[in-house]
Amino acid sequence: MKVVFLSNYINHHQLPLADAFFAILGREYNFIATAPITEERKQLGWQQEPRSYLFDICENTKKIGVATRLINEADVVIWGSAPLSMVQERLKMGKLTFRYSERVYKEEPPFYQMPLRAIKYFWQFGRYKNLYLLCASAYAAGDYARTYTFLNKVYKWGYFPAVKRYEDISSLLAQKQKNSILWVARFLALKHPEAPIEIAKRLAAEGYDFELNMIGVGEELEKIKALAVAEGLSEHVHFLGSMKPEGVREYMEKSEIYLFTSDRGEGWGAVLNESMNSACAVVASHAIGSVPFLVKDRENGLIYQDGNIDDLYKKVKWLLEHSAERAKMGEAAYRTMTEEWNAENAAKRFLVLAEAILEGNTHPTLFTEGVCSKAETRVNFVF
Repeated sequence: MKVVFLSNYINHHQLPLADAFFAILGREYNFIATAPITEERKQLGWQQEPRSYLFDICENTKKIGVATRLINEADVVIWGSAPLSMVQERLKMGKLTFRYSERVYKEEPPFYQMPLRAIKYFWQFGRYKNLYLLCASAYAAGDYARTYTFLNKVYKWGYFPAVKRYEDISSLLAQKQKNSILWVARFLALKHPEAPIEIAKRLAAEGYDFELNMIGVGEELEKIKALAVAEGLSEHVHFLGSMKPEGVREYMEKSEIYLFTSDRGEGWGAVLNESMNSACAVVASHAIGSVPFLVKDRENGLIYQDGNIDDLYKKVKWLLEHSAERAKMGEAAYRTMTEEWNAENAAKRFLVLAEAILEGNTHPTLFTEGVCSKAETRVNFVF
């Protein structure tokens, strides 16, 4: 099977999946990159590593012709963040293509825009019989359903950063720093960095012994630093600045609890994959795209109602008070990544799914849960 992955660029979140496809398909697999990595991302340690299967048409426009031929001749194309024009001819030919997308409505649109959006999305996606959706958000299927596109053609997907496998997970859990809490993100409004500060304030007021480390930079950083000082939290809260991915993973490995406080503007959130892989007990907002796919509440993590600080605090405090349950959740989170949500499993399942469609099963349901299982258009929670 000839497979082409078309996206803006390849980075440490995409690379493991690309390598997994190449390990199976060899020269029948290509990744086509269409845009440079932004300077902001480069400052965070992102880089596009050279690979034999990589066609970077941004750096070398002479490769555009070859890339177009690869796209049109492939048996299957995964189409991510790249212009519609690059797959337009293929779609008209009715060749199997998967749109790879986060949720559409990261903010609720005005009701009067919906008819026009429905027309636009149907024209872009709905009129093509052999176009399917890989949902890089638990909310993508529902968002697209509102435009009457990809109906019954939606599958669970995501981002698949590198998964580390430890010889002894018990040793990893034992070496974690007691009562350590970690938050990693850019300091932006949608990430809600004020939420961990409020949690730290309440924990300190109740006399808990803990440490909160916050990694990242951004426009809200100085305001959050000032807030921590004003609340008298300098002893508990530490701002560690920007850090390369390897350094972030080291802090995850040392931390017991990971806070993920973004709102619905967080399309996926690969730090959830990484923190779970590091056996952290996660407390995550229900509105984040990856959370309903990866976290089973009270089994491998805790889910709190987005924006509900009382709910978030209750669950963080519970984890601090229940060390055995905290460790159990951390280990279950680790198993979720190493056994289910990883690049190798995603590549294998995708090829099985694509083969079934190519053989004439137009709406296959091959997996009951996890990667490449059918995505739901409505996600329900009980808090």
